[in-house]
Amino acid sequence: MSRLEAKKPSLFISDPLTKDTVSQSLSLLNRILKSCYGPAGRLKQLHNGVGGYVCVTSQSSAILGRLSVSHPVLKVLTASVQNHVARFSDCGLFTAILCCSLIENFRSLHVPSCTVIKISKDLLSLCTDYLKSEACGCRVSVDFSNLKTLLCLVRSVLTSKPACMLNATEVDHLTMLIVKAFMFTIPCHVETKAVLGKCVTVPVKGRRVLDSTVLPGLLIETPEIQFAKLPSVKRISSDTIKIALFCVSMSGDLFNPEEGMITVHHGISLETSELNQLLNVGKQLVNDEVGLVVCQKVIHPSLKQYLKENQVMVVDRAGLSVMEPLSQMTGSKSIASIHSFSPSCYGSLKDVCTKSFGSKHFVHLIPNDTVVCSLVLCNRNETTWDELKRACETAEHVLQLTIKEPLALLGGGCTESHLASYIRYKTCSLSTSSFKDADYSQTQYQLIADAFCCSLESVACSLSHDDEILTDTVYGHCWLVPSGFPSVSNWSDLLSKCGCGSNSNTQNLNWRLLRPHFGSTTLQSCPEEPSIKAADLLTLDCFAAKYSGLQVAVETANLILDLKCIIEDQN
Repeated sequence: MSRLEAKKPSLFISDPLTKDTVSQSLSLLNRILKSCYGPAGRLKQLHNGVGGYVCVTSQSSAILGRLSVSHPVLKVLTASVQNHVARFSDCGLFTAILCCSLIENFRSLHVPSCTVIKISKDLLSLCTDYLKSEACGCRVSVDFSNLKTLLCLVRSVLTSKPACMLNATEVDHLTMLIVKAFMFTIPCHVETKAVLGKCVTVPVKGRRVLDSTVLPGLLIETPEIQFAKLPSVKRISSDTIKIALFCVSMSGDLFNPEEGMITVHHGISLETSELNQLLNVGKQLVNDEVGLVVCQKVIHPSLKQYLKENQVMVVDRAGLSVMEPLSQMTGSKSIASIHSFSPSCYGSLKDVCTKSFGSKHFVHLIPNDTVVCSLVLCNRNETTWDELKRACETAEHVLQLTIKEPLALLGGGCTESHLASYIRYKTCSLSTSSFKDADYSQTQYQLIADAFCCSLESVACSLSHDDEILTDTVYGHCWLVPSGFPSVSNWSDLLSKCGCGSNSNTQNLNWRLLRPHFGSTTLQSCPEEPSIKAADLLTLDCFAAKYSGLQVAVETANLILDLKCIIEDQN
């Protein structure tokens, strides 16, 4: 008998944020995430140390999913950010960096956590109210009749993922494809409750990015079909093919013994009985003038042969991933039994053809109304393809979020620095009487507001890994100065456009270095709204994702600051 080990008492940690290990771990995580941020972000190679899959990335979804954190405080932070990314796909690094910076800056003030939490909630409301208002100077309306803003949104997502290894031509090509694919998924006939279609990504690795393309309809890989011309397919009319979609195995396999006992009369063959039933299904399909049969699983060779002899095309082993979009595209219902099914389950297609990309061969199902499309995504190797797939999915989700809320925020750090300027102006203009009934002093409020603004500016500064960052004193936008230049009085000699691209150096602006530290300069007036034209926009961020990321960062920081003890089971 093995010896039983005595149960260990739970580990009790009081005031966890005062411990050096937590402070050091939080600071290290912040530095790792900051180094990944933006188009010039440093790539991270993640692996388990004993072999296996290696991931090269700068995306928060991949980093936080593979980064091992042990301390409960860091687990709370990473779980919160991962939940945000699962819902919005974008702005994960923004959320994580802002949260870490808020915790570090608030802790350095030595102000009671209850006071910090109360004031930071007021500051968050100040930010969200401003972002929701028409007077917001960092918000842009998205007009879906003009594709320029949509292209800017997608391009901003792709350029912020350096591990995709894309050049400017490839970025432009993919940007057009993603917007085109998104347009395919918008239904032509709007009903009471319009439902977006689906874009299915088809992987083709080892090919040029410029070989990527978008096709209306669905591509199903079929290695056995390697001919350019399909045999004749039975049609109802010149532009209609009836389709049957099966999600049950049609291989003729016997019943699973675990499902129960079967009584078989003497002389009866189960194999023959099952095959006869499959052939009866085939006869029904032929009589119902079905021209295409797609099965999620395997179809028996005899049934295949019978259907082909009757001009019915067969595609089996289609897989689970194509069943939902195929049903949505054709109007068919998945048939889950080979013993009884109704002709009302059938759907329809416009046409069927074959396509080849590299060494892969596909059946191309072309629908009558395009709500499903296939993005044939190519990249040079598996590592860059995985990263590119994540980036394309993020861009597609950003467009979906934007159609719900047709707004965008200025990118390139301009929203963060503009918000910081706005908060500094609003908080400094508060009178002493505003704090008469508050349970905190005006000094505490200003300290916490300054730390809040420094955290926002810290995110903006994270975009620069070698260069200096300036902010102008009119709009509060970010400006990048190439490294190696000394501080000069006339910055306009070195600057061309701000981070988002909406302002140029021809506007007689004044600048200062953006170095997030307490006691930064306050604007004498509220930051102005630049005159923005769609053609001028270079960098945009998803409004819904950044708005949520701001809330998640502040609320998670407050939750962590409010932790008084941690009880950890050691057994």
